[in-house]
This record gives sequence, structure tokens and C-alpha cells, in this order.
Amino acid sequence: MDFRTPVTITEPSFRIEPLEQILFVGSCFADNIGQRFVENKFRATVNPYGVMYNPVSILHTVMRTSDTFPVAFFTLGTNHVYRLKETGEIVDNCEKRPHHLFQEETLTVSRCANYLRQAIALLQSRSADVEVVLTVSPIRYRKYGYHGSQLSKATLLLAADEVAKMPNVHYFPAYEIVNDELRDYRFYAADMLHPSEQAVDYIWERLCETYLSDRARQFLSEWQPVKQALGHKPFAPESEAYRTFMNKTMLKVEELRKKYGNFAL
Repeated sequence: MDFRTPVTITEPSFRIEPLEQILFVGSCFADNIGQRFVENKFRATVNPYGVMYNPVSILHTVMRTSDTFPVAFFTLGTNHVYRLKETGEIVDNCEKRPHHLFQEETLTVSRCANYLRQAIALLQSRSADVEVVLTVSPIRYRKYGYHGSQLSKATLLLAADEVAKMPNVHYFPAYEIVNDELRDYRFYAADMLHPSEQAVDYIWERLCETYLSDRARQFLSEWQPVKQALGHKPFAPESEAYRTFMNKTMLKVEELRKKYGNFAL
């Protein structure tokens, strides 16, 4: 008997190579996944100007980022935006200023899609072959009410589906994996809104299976024991046994440097 409904992921037309340079922009879910790439020595830039929850803020980050990237991940959290009444500008962060200074708005599907297209076009103007992966964060927003949260996610899902029809743009079903495959409160954190560490680890595994090249997966298998060794906290750091252990570990680090040219601790 099958007690799960596994989510089928579309086979992508590209693969991420070892230590690839990747841009992650979006909600705190982008932080969670992007940090796993950082910990595994990919040259990942993760929300360089802070967490960005909506398509407008994602565009703002891309506008401020001048680097080129072979791959970019945009993680959409909400279609709600806040406009500063004084200037009419949609802000990325209210910076704890009084609520009455802002007007809250919800973006339509077409406006969400338009802002995403602008962000993608800007990345493509710097690197024509950039691959962009869109995801919708599975994190729910209690402050909207659960129905309102679902409406927000539905808007983002429709916008992402529309934009993913563009060349070199893809959709990764993080939202569906949590809601349709895991779908149990044991996969949520204590607030019952954010995915648990176990859920994020599972999504990370599915993402690696989908997008990493064979060589990138091979690198991860070689790096993991070295990573664990480097993170080991010895009881006797001055002992001969620990010095021998670290010498062997550093020899493995040197082997990784020789095999993977961009590798660096």
C-alpha cells in the first residue's frame, strides 16, 4: 500500500555543476535552501539585500545586483505589498515604521507575472543563458487568515505557471511537496506555519535529485565526510590523535581542491 502521493517533478533541460554560482532571492524559504548550497561550497548569493517576499521586491534585488549568474532561484512568498503613502513607492521592508504610513495592496496574477518577467529579463540582459527556477514558498501567512493565505498562494502559483512558459524558466514544486506529499503537521515547525528542518531537508534532497549534475552529486558525496570531519569538536585538541585526524582531513581537502578547481574552504 502507498500512504503518500509523491509529487512528480518535470525533468529540467539544464543541470547545476559543482560549486556553481547561484543567486537565491525571495522569502525565508529561499534563505533555508540557499544556505544549504552555501554550506556545501556552492558559490551561492542568498538574499543579498534581505528577505524579499513578493515579486516587486525580488525585482528590486535583481536591479541592485550587478553580478551575473548561470542559475537563479526566485522563491515567491506573498502577493501582498506595502506602498509608502508619502512617495507612492512599494517598499521591501517597512523598517518597523508605523503601519499608518503604508498602504497594503495585493498584486493580481498579471502584475506578479509582469514583475517576474522584468527581473528575468534583467538577468538575461547580463547573461543570456541564465536559467531561472521559480518556486512558491510553502510557508502560510496566519495574518491574512488561512483563506486569504491560500488566495495569495494561488495568485503566485498562477503567475509562476504563466512565467515558466518563457525559455530557460522552470518551476520547482516546493509548495506542492509540502502540501501534497508530506501533508502532515509533523513536517511543520512549532509555529505550525513554517516547514520543519526535516521538511526543508527533504525538499533539498528532491531539488538536488532534480537539478544537480552527476558530477555535482559526486562532489557532495565526497564533501560530506570532509564537512563532518571539519565540524568535529575534539575532547583533546592538543592530542597527537587529533593532529593526525586533522592532517588526514586536510589531505582530503587538498584532493578536493585539485579535483574541483573552484573549491575553497
